[in-house]
Amino acid sequence: MYDIVGLGELLIDFTPSGENDQGIALYARNPGGSIANMLAMFAKLGGSAAFVGKVGKDAFGDYLEQILIAGQVNTRGLLRDDKVLTTLAIVTLLPGGDRSFIFYRKPGADIMLRPDELPLDLIGGCSIFHFAGVAMTDEPVRSANFAAAGHARQQGVFTSFDCNYRPSLWESEEEARAVLPRALPLADIVKVSEEELLLITGIEDEEKAARSILDTGCGAVLLSMGEKGSQVFTRSTHAFVPAFRVNAIDATGAGDAFLGAILWQLNQMGRPALGTISREDWHSILTLGNAAGALTCTRRGGIPALPTMAEIQGLRQG
Repeated sequence: MYDIVGLGELLIDFTPSGENDQGIALYARNPGGSIANMLAMFAKLGGSAAFVGKVGKDAFGDYLEQILIAGQVNTRGLLRDDKVLTTLAIVTLLPGGDRSFIFYRKPGADIMLRPDELPLDLIGGCSIFHFAGVAMTDEPVRSANFAAAGHARQQGVFTSFDCNYRPSLWESEEEARAVLPRALPLADIVKVSEEELLLITGIEDEEKAARSILDTGCGAVLLSMGEKGSQVFTRSTHAFVPAFRVNAIDATGAGDAFLGAILWQLNQMGRPALGTISREDWHSILTLGNAAGALTCTRRGGIPALPTMAEIQGLRQG
């Protein structure tokens, strides 16, 4: 049994890497995808992790499979599509380390995962199941996500959902507003950004919006706010932790590192009822998550930028 199983995208992020001697931009081939990033962070902290998803039967797919194996993420649930290529993303870095994405995914292999291809024994037998919004933009992977999350819930598995809204991947904002909230009742813990919180609730007040998500049945709402820090809302408490100040050059994977570190801690605690965790404990949990996310911003790429526990603890201790 694995500590965590994640279903979703595993792709290539082409990230800026300087210029050649003719002044032409160079791009580095980095392994990425929010699910893969999060699992890699969880595994790097010492947890056992397994990936479920699809890549192409191509050189990029070969490379990504080897990256997961090297990162101690099990690939039994990684399928290869011989008709559709591995999904690619071109990353543009913005001032302050933020970024924008152009996806080559019409279609890409990650959206081709079907419900009948799910390893239900893997999903139903883990401690934590995680899914996210990037893998809900298209069929058949949208149906696969809902089927997997529903199965995990039926088996009593602790379930995590990351909204992870990427506007360019959806047909319209209206479609995202219709689909993403359907995941909320299937999750014990929900992670959102400030923009995503407004998108899926339609409520501007952060606390009221978070409470509306709690009303769907989840136990905790994680609100990631980039350079401002993070918050958590449960039915019994609220905690806020400011961000660490670092020299941010690339925010790719930062939110995934944040969430991976938090889920790892919750698993170490035995996945307690989220409403029973004290404000002080949540403060400690968020602090470690913030440190993991901040350090990821100091390096380029997703998985290659993930920090070690020693680095995380070093930042926490100043």
